[in-house]
Amino acid sequence: MKPCPGRLPNAILRGPRVFASAQVDNRRMLFELDQIDLSRGGEPVLRGLSARIPEGASCIAGPSGSGKSTLLRLLDRLVDPEAGTVRYRGEDVRDRDPQALRREVCLVPQLPALLEGTVADNIHFAAELAGREPDVGRLLELAGLGPSFAERDAARLSVGEQQRAMLARALALEPRVLLLDEPTSALDPETKAAVEGTLLELRRRLGISLVLVTHDLDQARRMSKWLLRIENGRAVVAGPTSELLAAVG
Repeated sequence: MKPCPGRLPNAILRGPRVFASAQVDNRRMLFELDQIDLSRGGEPVLRGLSARIPEGASCIAGPSGSGKSTLLRLLDRLVDPEAGTVRYRGEDVRDRDPQALRREVCLVPQLPALLEGTVADNIHFAAELAGREPDVGRLLELAGLGPSFAERDAARLSVGEQQRAMLARALALEPRVLLLDEPTSALDPETKAAVEGTLLELRRRLGISLVLVTHDLDQARRMSKWLLRIENGRAVVAGPTSELLAAVG
């Protein structure tokens, strides 16, 4: 029987937590999570989760409520686990200054959250946090926006434009990693394709690592080289995206 689109084959879901592949040994590890436990309101969200995420473009996939967004927030210490260790480039994130870590590992949330004022105001705000003077025009261009957007009222942008303005603001921090929580979930297909193209171009031009949360396995195929699947707060399988999704239509 052909697997349903958007779902991993049952054989993979029943397989080992880490997909055996020599490719993992050739990748530098960006994040390592070791036996992570985390609860919210007394209910477990992540349970003994262990996983590795390499440098490059990676995707965290899984059904709603599986803990994907919580895992993403662990990576830049917006939350800390109750048990276990999160390492970034081999160093326990608890040994890093949180603000410095968040400038280097920058989260772009699912819903745009721009400040009042212009797009340029938002970019300057982020740049000041990092002690930098931003090249607003270049940042807008990297985020797929024209120079005229600098003086646009952030509140009057479309959702797709706001998402790109959020990217421009994040890039003002000169991060090494972008954490992207369902960045295209509220967008129409044309705008979604444009934002995906922008992210891939950023990866090509700047060498930034991307960690993308998505429900959409077709997007995972387009956007990532490494896939981590979680369900019920546990890592189910991880490995090269092309290998894990080869059996999916």
